[in-house]
Amino acid sequence: MVPERAGPALVLLHRDEEVLVIDKPAGLAVVPGRRGGPSLEDQLPALQMGKKRPPQPAHRLDQDTAGCLVLGRTKPALAAIGALFADGLAKKTYWAVVRGAPKQDAGVLEAPLLKVSTKAAGWRMVVDPKGQPASTEWRVLGRGGGLAWLELRPRTGRTHQIRAHCAHLGHPILGDARYGGGAGALHLLARAIALPLDPPVAATAAVPPHMRAAMASCGWAP
Repeated sequence: MVPERAGPALVLLHRDEEVLVIDKPAGLAVVPGRRGGPSLEDQLPALQMGKKRPPQPAHRLDQDTAGCLVLGRTKPALAAIGALFADGLAKKTYWAVVRGAPKQDAGVLEAPLLKVSTKAAGWRMVVDPKGQPASTEWRVLGRGGGLAWLELRPRTGRTHQIRAHCAHLGHPILGDARYGGGAGALHLLARAIALPLDPPVAATAAVPPHMRAAMASCGWAP
């Protein structure tokens, strides 16, 4: 479907009677943080569009990650989508710009992730044998300017999985200060989502403005 506007900041990538997919802007939290501030929750009434209740997010994206976010428009739809994510049947594709360039062109990273926290640095995910199993397929789509453009397909859905796995590869995501990618905007996009529902759901998000220059240096063309 042709993307359509839903309120001042949101673009709809998919709409049917049960499911919405929006293109979440980078910087917009899915749920309010402890300190408050704007979140997707503020805009849910604008997405109601004739239903008795506003839609609800069926999963999460980090605040600074842009791209495809799925919302259920009914309780049965939310339950069905949640089951797909829990069973690993939701097909998620991410694009990232990382520092440096992997020597290989593709691979599968199997690295368990554990949440650790310190008073000085806060919390983060680290690769640790005591963590939860985590698996990510990756391949290089382009290289240039000391950067690489990666396509990543997580087989599991751990917190910060893409970010922590890229750092573990030795190539943190550009702008990911928490995992060694330096200051600036996070160059991570939830590029596409596919859900085997009835009818099937598929959506693709556009590359956000803050990622375009770095991706162009790696060979991407709009």
